[in-house]
Amino acid sequence: VQLQASGGGLVQPGGSLRLSCAASGSIFGINVMGWYCQAPGKQRELVAIISRGGSTNYADSVKGRFTISRDNAKNTVYLQMNSLKPEDTAVYYCNANDKSVIETMSFGPRGYWGQGTQVTVSS
Repeated sequence: VQLQASGGGLVQPGGSLRLSCAASGSIFGINVMGWYCQAPGKQRELVAIISRGGSTNYADSVKGRFTISRDNAKNTVYLQMNSLKPEDTAVYYCNANDKSVIETMSFGPRGYWGQGTQVTVSS
């Protein structure tokens, strides 16, 4: 499975960005897709995940600001990021795996990773 992420960039505080991640290859069996971020000096952490059936889970820090969605026909997951804050600055990585949302939350992200896209929120 290959994951191609896009959509990062530089935005001012309060602005918006939309990330996309397209999956290709042996995608049969992939269930959960989502986004994780890693800021300098910090561990990679959950942003949001979504199952093929539409079940979602968000980090508390992004609830009400970010929305994850998915187009199963295009094997693509999106992250709409609104009201961005400087603390959202990080490299955002796309992930895909064959587990459930509960399993992914319980045991951590496994499976496949995209190359990462930089999001910088700064005035």
